[in-house]
Amino acid sequence: MAQTAADGTAYEWHGDSGPVIALIHGAGLNRAMWQWQRAALMEKHRVLSYDLYGHGESPAPDSTPDLSMFSGQLLRLLDETGIRSCVVVGFSLGGMIGRRFAMDYPERLSALAILNSPHRRDEAAQEAILKRLDQVRRDGPAATVEAALERWFTDRFRAANPRTIELVRTWVLANDEQVYPAIYQVLANGVAELIAPTPALSCPTLVMTGDEDFGNPPAMSHAIAGEISGSRTVILSGLRHMALAEDPEQVNEVLLSFLDHVRRTADG
Repeated sequence: MAQTAADGTAYEWHGDSGPVIALIHGAGLNRAMWQWQRAALMEKHRVLSYDLYGHGESPAPDSTPDLSMFSGQLLRLLDETGIRSCVVVGFSLGGMIGRRFAMDYPERLSALAILNSPHRRDEAAQEAILKRLDQVRRDGPAATVEAALERWFTDRFRAANPRTIELVRTWVLANDEQVYPAIYQVLANGVAELIAPTPALSCPTLVMTGDEDFGNPPAMSHAIAGEISGSRTVILSGLRHMALAEDPEQVNEVLLSFLDHVRRTADG
């Protein structure tokens, strides 16, 4: 059942015991996107999922959105719920927020998983996302959702799973046309502040993407991992951006293996 934090953030817990995992969803989505991971994760962990400002049941941002604002949202939620340290798992924009959080509050996380998240884009890729940003500013989330679904899921999955596609479409279309563009620009422009972080990130880190995630390709994941000492990179074959919904069994297996490694290392 959803709870509401003092700042209006909507959040919920799953699982009764174990280390805490905080899940950060992507731009235009909401905490429900983790429905394919929760059951597997909560067997050995307490799982905290929440809606970013401007998404789901959380309020719109009260200032111009940026990564530090979203990082501060997570900090306040952890403080309010009495969580001193946790594993942070972020998808896409959530992976960017996770990195910003690791830079801002390194003592508050024990490990980091970065899923399908960008690094420095080449000129063509940056032009493409800025074009989508212009479309969103002009016509709202409906302007880009169909193209997004094609980028996010393989052709075979879209054909065989119309209910899942419609669910994700509904999430994107539910975004406020006045709020969504300001958040989308964080996805488009915020990555620059994450490149070559100083001081360097050093917590145990998993970086994962699909080999068909054309907006967040393997080269980006390798570049992210290359800036984090001791990190691990996993590239999923035949999957696109929303691999965690298209093939949750494979994604969950990788996540659980990483989390088990983190626990074993912590236990000495």
